[in-house]
Amino acid sequence: MSPPDQSPRGWKLGRIAGAPVVVTPSWLLAAVVLTAAFAPNVQASTGLGAGAYVVALTFVVLLFASVFCHELAHGLVGRWRGQHPTAFVLTLWGGHTSFRGAAPTPASAALVAAAGPVTNLVLGGVFLGLSELAPQGSLVQWLAWSGAFANGFVGLFNLLPGLPLDGGQVLESIVWAATKDRTRGSVAAAWSGRAVAVLVVAWAVVLPVARGSSPSLFSVIWTVLIGSFLWSGASSVLKGAHQTRAVRSLTVQRVGRPAVGVAHTDSVAAAGARAAAAGVGEVVVLAPDGRPAAYVDAAAAASVPNDQAGLTPVTAVAVPLPVGAVVDGRLAGEPLLAALSEASRLSPVLVALVDGRVAALVRTPDVVAAIRP
Repeated sequence: MSPPDQSPRGWKLGRIAGAPVVVTPSWLLAAVVLTAAFAPNVQASTGLGAGAYVVALTFVVLLFASVFCHELAHGLVGRWRGQHPTAFVLTLWGGHTSFRGAAPTPASAALVAAAGPVTNLVLGGVFLGLSELAPQGSLVQWLAWSGAFANGFVGLFNLLPGLPLDGGQVLESIVWAATKDRTRGSVAAAWSGRAVAVLVVAWAVVLPVARGSSPSLFSVIWTVLIGSFLWSGASSVLKGAHQTRAVRSLTVQRVGRPAVGVAHTDSVAAAGARAAAAGVGEVVVLAPDGRPAAYVDAAAAASVPNDQAGLTPVTAVAVPLPVGAVVDGRLAGEPLLAALSEASRLSPVLVALVDGRVAALVRTPDVVAAIRP
């Protein structure tokens, strides 16, 4: 699912259900490669010469039309279940549908995911019926049978139980419903997706070699590309799931360094004594009105000679903080991350307050490290 605020690049052909239909430049590359790949099969099946490339291109267009119907089914079912499609995109790998926000329930997620493959299987049945009605051995029959095979393959392949395939989203929904934890479902379906990627490559490349035959170079390249795409998609989901878990467990205690507040009139020695008594390593300087106004630079404070520490004002070794560089230390999870993100626009160092009292000093790099997968 693409973020709704990112407009997909490509040629916009119109709008359906309020969402643009976009064809990316990479689709042209896929159309050329597939046409060149299918043309020899067309020549062998129909006996056509150069016209085989026209027939192959027709088949590729029908194939991508089927992919579009697949994506359209996702979008329309998603809209029926309360989601808002933001784009239907045809790409090098087929296509994808973008939504504004995730599915709210496991049932909605499963229905939206299953809609695409089911649409392809229905279209495959329609094409198969047309192939039976067409004259035997005719070009129309060949196109209809090819459409049946392509839709059947796309539908069944997408039902394989591993992300980023639709079947993986169905598996994710099942685990989500069983455990009441969507992230756990994502992790299970992503690992299954990695297994599917390995099995796809093994089935198309390793198995023929084990049987003593040699797969074609085209088959090897195409299969490895598909396997890489599946592995990359599954790995991306795993990364996102781990990051989601990290965000959910985010607290000031995890990312903040315990701190104590001192008056702006205190000396370096007095501030150090208060910090030692509180058992903390960070010191926040309070303005006359009680708001956090600065924090002590530990290196600068340590450089003050002991015989001068009692005479040096703490403000001399402090770094000023802008007004608003504070967060509520009682927040946790996504609300805390949102508050930190907003406050960090003012300063990379923030003060966490609990009931108006200084609790911790939070540095942006510590937050980034905590939520990094």
